[in-house]
Formats: sequence, C-alpha cells, structure tokens
Amino acid sequence: MQSMTFGPTYQEMLHPELLPAELRRRAEAARANELDPANLFNITWEAPDNSVRHVVLPRELTGVDANIVVLVGRHFPSGSHKVGPAYSTLMEGELAGEIHPGQNTIIGPSTGNFGIGSAYIAHLMGYPCVVIMPEQMSAERYERIRKYGANLDLTPGSESDVILVLERTEHYKKDPHNKILAQFELLPNYRFHRFVTGRSALRAASLHGDGRVAAFVAAPGSAGTLAAADEIKAVFPSAATVALEPHECSTLYNNGRGTHRIEGIGDKMVTLIHNVLNTDYVMLIHDDDCVVALELIEHQQAILERTLHMLPGALAYLRGVFGVSGTCNILGSIRTAHFLGLGPDDNIVTIATDGFDRYPSVLADLARRRGPFNAGNIPEHFEQTYRGGSTEDILDVRSPAQKQRLFEYKQQVWTRFGYSLEYLRSMTHQSFWEAEYEKIWDIDAALLRARRVSLASV
Repeated sequence: MQSMTFGPTYQEMLHPELLPAELRRRAEAARANELDPANLFNITWEAPDNSVRHVVLPRELTGVDANIVVLVGRHFPSGSHKVGPAYSTLMEGELAGEIHPGQNTIIGPSTGNFGIGSAYIAHLMGYPCVVIMPEQMSAERYERIRKYGANLDLTPGSESDVILVLERTEHYKKDPHNKILAQFELLPNYRFHRFVTGRSALRAASLHGDGRVAAFVAAPGSAGTLAAADEIKAVFPSAATVALEPHECSTLYNNGRGTHRIEGIGDKMVTLIHNVLNTDYVMLIHDDDCVVALELIEHQQAILERTLHMLPGALAYLRGVFGVSGTCNILGSIRTAHFLGLGPDDNIVTIATDGFDRYPSVLADLARRRGPFNAGNIPEHFEQTYRGGSTEDILDVRSPAQKQRLFEYKQQVWTRFGYSLEYLRSMTHQSFWEAEYEKIWDIDAALLRARRVSLASV
C-alpha cells in the first residue's frame, strides 16, 4: 500500500503563515509546477503577502454606493476554490481510515469545478479518479479533468440534470473500492467554506466601508459556499444571506426545474449540506444575462469604459477574474444593494469561483446564438444585465413556512439516496451545524499528529 500524502489543516488553509517555514517555502516554489504535491499547501484564499485575494468593483460598473467585495478563486491550485472542499473531503476520509492510496479509486460527482478539483487532488495524493458529470458542460472543463489523469463518465443533459449524476454515482457505490467525494452531501464541504471561506470573507470586508458585512451573496451549486454565511452571521447576525438561482431553474424559489447555461449552479435540488436556516432571500438571475455580462467585462472593456465615462484601462484589473457563475454573483450583488438600500459604508461580499480560462467556448456559443457585439449595442446589453432585474425575482425565505417548504424539498430528494428522516430532521436545528463545525479542531489535531508520524518515518 502506498503511503499517504498529508496536506494542510483547516487552520493552515485559512492562515498558511502558520505552516512551518520550510514547508511554506516549498509550497511557494511549487506554484511553478502545477502537479507538484506541495501545491496542497497552496489551498487558501491568501496571497503570498498574507492578504486575502479579492477585488472591489468600481461604482461606475455597479451603479450602487455599496462596496461589492469579491473573493477571487482563480489563484487556487487547479484554478478554482472548489479544490478546497475536494481536498478536505479526501483528507478527512484518509484520517478516518476510510480511504487509502493504492486501494481506492476516487469518484467525483460534479457539474464542473468540483470535478476538476477532485481529479487534481486525486492526482496529487496518488489516487485514480473518475469524474461523473453532465455531457453538456464546457469543453475546457473536460480538457482540464483529462489533463489531471482522471477518466470522465458523462451523463445525459446539462447543469440542471445533476440528479442523473447522483443516480450514476449510486452505481459506483456498489464497489467498495470506490470512494465518493460527494460534494452535495458530505460535511467537509460545509466545514471548508464555513471556516476558510467565511473567515476570509470577514477579513476582506474588514478593509472596506464600516468593516462589517451587510450581505453575503452566492449562487449555490452544492451550496458549500453558502456555508460561509454561517460564519459571517456568527459575527454579524444582521447580515443578509442571498442565494442566487437561474430564472430558468428556480428550485429554491418555487420548486421549479429547467435547463440553463450558468455552469456550476442551479442543480434542481436543495442539497444535503445546504443549511437553509441561514438563507434569507432567494434571487433569480436570467442565465444569458450572466453570459453577456462576462462577455462585456472580458472582451468589451474599452467600449464599456467609454460607455461608463471611465478612464481607459480602468477595468483592466478585472480581466480574467470571472467565470459565468462569478458574473451571476456580481449581478446578484448589485440587485441586493438596490433591494436592501445599502450605502457607501455597507459591504456586500461575494465569490468569483473560478476565472475566465474555462469559458472561451461558452462565449463562442454566445456569439453564435446572438451575433456580434459592437459599440452600438454595448450600452443596451449593459443596461439589460448590470442594471436589470426586478424585485419580483426576490423571495423572502425567512418565514417558518418557507423554511418548512425547503426542508420538505430536501427530504424529498435525499430519502431517495438512503438518508433517514431522523437524520434529515436533525438538520432543521442550528445545533446540528454547530456540532459539525466544531469537528474542525479535532480533525486538525489528528492531521498534525499524522503528519508528524509520516515525517518521522521518512
């Protein structure tokens, strides 16, 4: 049996400066070679100078007074923050003695970035991997997964057909050598985002406005990222949590279902790890608005700057920062600022899950469907996307009746996959989520012990 490759603790992912100096030096050097296992220690929102990687959007672009603070995920190893939950799930499985290199194959059910992260982490930690995902995702996603040596098992449909991915996963569970990194249902995803993303969001916001978080806005796929809201609310209880969905697949909004183009979100379910207790509002965003918004910010900056009366090059720092779900989060944040009436001291925090590198084919498809963009139609496209939206697309889900609707939808989905009503009902109490969160400290202690034993045997 191969020896295990141990990576960072949760605390070290939040604060890599806690790493031993030599280990951090090795991790920094490993950035030059993506497949160096020392990149495990680069799973963090932090830059080398210990600042949290983020951008603040210009008010000329957003049209609102509030500060929209965007955590930037493209600098994570493999190009997306989803690598963090993938690593955390595999790491916890190793520590529990459930997963062993040389014995097990990793199965990564996904619609994109988590699958890429699973393939990448499996490669670094010495496991074969199969990624299950829909057949209509972007070509760049498939290319990156194959680059990391994983096999693809494609299911019919698109982003909103993830139930078929879960059904295919059940087939793999029949072989005990297969170990599922089940992002939609395993709590390491929640732990990573609540602790690492949540606390990083608080640090980034502390530098702007009044230092508080007025709202956290994110479009759920697995709903792991929404776990950051639990940590934000622990510090700022009045902070609003806004979950974004495609207008074309309005599951949280009204149990709706449909096909859409925002890869990575809108999966026709309330995921198991979604703590709906801390979701305050659900907002609908049209899928093509997000794709058009990405085209404008990525390829039409010069025209956009003239339209907004900005200096040439004023938007250059945003090039490459966003994917389609990132522009969805931007549009949702702008509409949240209007809806909540936020001012210049208020901070909205949101996420850019990945960067533009995995979306050229999506914009090429946009051009085929809608024709070319030019100086004449840019203002119209900008008004439709960055200034559009309606309060009718926002649903308040704070009432007991709305919580009960979401709980029942979760039960409807997850009893199909073997979860008991007793377990599902335990999730209706915040104490369940607090107990899962508190496991971080024991997990970190166990990982440090395992690392010391591993180093001593070298």
